[in-house]
Amino acid sequence: MPSSALLARPAEASAPATAAPRRRTRVLALPEARWAAAALVLFLLALPLHLAGAPAWSWGPLYALAYAAGGWEPGRSGLRALCEKTLDVDLLMIVAALGAAAVGQVTDGALLIVIFATSGALEALATARTADSVRGLLDLAPAVATRLLDDGTEEGVPTGELSVGDVVLVRPGERIGADGRVLDGVSEVDQAGITGEPLPVAKRAGDEVFAGTLNGTGALRVEVGRDASDSVIARIVQLVEEASETKAPTQLFIEKVEQRYSLGMVAATLAVFAVPLAFGAAFTGSLLRAMTFMIVASPCAVVLATMPPLLSAIANAGRHGVLVKSAVVMERLGQVDAVALDKTGTLTEGTPRVTDIRPLTGTDPDENGLPTGPGLTEDHLLALAAAAEHPSEHPLARAVVDAARTRGLHLAPATDFTSTPGIGVTATIAGHTVTVGAPAHLLAPTTPAHTIAGPAPATDRTSTSAAPTTPATPPATDPALAITAPTPATDRTSTPVTPTRPLGPTTLTTTRTATPATAQAAAVAAELERSGRTAVLVEADGSPVGVLGIADRLRPDAAATVAALTVLTGTAPMLLTGDNPRAAARLAAEVGITDVRAGLLPQDKVAAVRAQEGAGRKVLVVGDGVNDAPALAAAHTGVAMGRAGSDLALETADAVIVRDELATVPAVVALSRRARSLVVQNLAIASVFITTLVVWDLVATLPLPLGVLGHEGSTVLVGLNGLRLLRDAAWKRAAAEGRR
Repeated sequence: MPSSALLARPAEASAPATAAPRRRTRVLALPEARWAAAALVLFLLALPLHLAGAPAWSWGPLYALAYAAGGWEPGRSGLRALCEKTLDVDLLMIVAALGAAAVGQVTDGALLIVIFATSGALEALATARTADSVRGLLDLAPAVATRLLDDGTEEGVPTGELSVGDVVLVRPGERIGADGRVLDGVSEVDQAGITGEPLPVAKRAGDEVFAGTLNGTGALRVEVGRDASDSVIARIVQLVEEASETKAPTQLFIEKVEQRYSLGMVAATLAVFAVPLAFGAAFTGSLLRAMTFMIVASPCAVVLATMPPLLSAIANAGRHGVLVKSAVVMERLGQVDAVALDKTGTLTEGTPRVTDIRPLTGTDPDENGLPTGPGLTEDHLLALAAAAEHPSEHPLARAVVDAARTRGLHLAPATDFTSTPGIGVTATIAGHTVTVGAPAHLLAPTTPAHTIAGPAPATDRTSTSAAPTTPATPPATDPALAITAPTPATDRTSTPVTPTRPLGPTTLTTTRTATPATAQAAAVAAELERSGRTAVLVEADGSPVGVLGIADRLRPDAAATVAALTVLTGTAPMLLTGDNPRAAARLAAEVGITDVRAGLLPQDKVAAVRAQEGAGRKVLVVGDGVNDAPALAAAHTGVAMGRAGSDLALETADAVIVRDELATVPAVVALSRRARSLVVQNLAIASVFITTLVVWDLVATLPLPLGVLGHEGSTVLVGLNGLRLLRDAAWKRAAAEGRR
């Protein structure tokens, strides 16, 4: 039992809710920045001496050191590329600087080296900051957690040493040290760093929590569910880092063209130098013009146009719970023009929930205000069913018990629990024999009365407890349950029942005489099933007392997501599901989908996707299960729901929604389109700069320093433009665009 101190909700947190330290790369921590700074300092020392007419020995070595500091790294990488028969643009820049120095333009060459080194340092810093924005999530997790030992004592351990099954204590104001599930306590947890949710989320026993999220005013006992290396934070970091190492098709095309362009540029540079020289132009002027041409025609800005926007979008999406596995995927997401959605686990939560509580009509209330006879209030009916279902591990049983706990209902202890395969459970609750199960079997002319225990698994309706069922107690009235047991029917002949699935135990059955209560129960059950619910009948001492409706609840943002995807793609999504047509049509009507494909096997889903692809559509498939994996692989882009998704679906998909927030699907599509538009912007900027500077150099005289400034300035501008997608405002705009 948890202590009162643990479960208490203090008025104030015992510790201040400190923000996680922000991971931020220092500028001088980068070698590129240190070499660029050294080159700049040396250049600034040499320049005034040179301009003042000081002897060459005073400024010459300083310029030489500036050349070496700023040019040795790109020169070395360029020579390595040349050995591999690849022409590197960086090497061309170094050649241009050395060429300028060879004709006496030492200052111009040094300026080129300094600006080129500074540009490289800014690119390295931008890349590091992109990585910081993702890897900074690791700083959310605390370094030390409080582990509770079996004897009740506490010990502080590094969070990396926590194992699955360990129990940790999270005090008010502390950050949670591992992914897991709450055992005891009630609190609010700020999950903004993981999910982007603006408000703290209430957490209580049974709820899932994540490493790095901030606990509020209550204390929690959390059972560790994942190793530190497999936490949500760690997976985000790993997948985004892997994505950063990939290249988008646009980038691959640019790099392929770059080689041919660079060779052509070298040939053009030689022509710019040789042709004027052949017509009597001065050697120095021709060489300077050629060096300037080679600098301004270099495709540095074009090469940098693609990856910064895509990598920034990947990092931003990762911070908001969408793991895009590569730059290729980020680019492809913006190309989709059709969407196919799975039903269970995608549009719905994938977990059964009690949606209807229908007590059967009772008699007048007793002196305590409680109904007598077979009639019960909703809370009494739910508490009765949950008490009987509590020992079971069947998903429907868990749904009933969870609904009772949500309402804060007290569950009476159950004895003599048995579970009959495919039919239901029976237990003794406060002296009454309570049966909860399928109406089709319990209301049939032959209905199971009790089960003789036998071996069976304990994880399904096919399970049977080891404790045998005792005969029902005589009719009695329990004021706590407000049930008066009816007089049992006199015609009870034992006959065998053919089960829907093989039974472990032996089931004995009795015939039932039709009564108004059974007729009413059958009518209510039929009504619930027509509306797409699973009906569960509750009986007390052989008489129906109520019916529960259970359904897989629609996600709150499902309808809004469908509407957003319709706006983004221009066509409404289609629903691909293996569920029955009636249930699929009912759900589709709720979310606004008209194209419904129900009763599909995995190969049928693939066929539907390929039919769309064959019609020229680029299909985005969103799913979660093993049966969705083939369709995810066949689609132009596949997205899996992270929490409910199967391992196969998660591996097959191109992107993963970590927190199953369906609304992030249109948001990441809009973000991808924004990244693609920035790529186009960058290519336009680079093309305008290169064209203007090249024409200027050929038609008139472009000073070398101005050419260097224009070339490197365009490169920096393109890089910074792509980094705009790192900001949270970019995600908010994408989400807003998806909601239009």
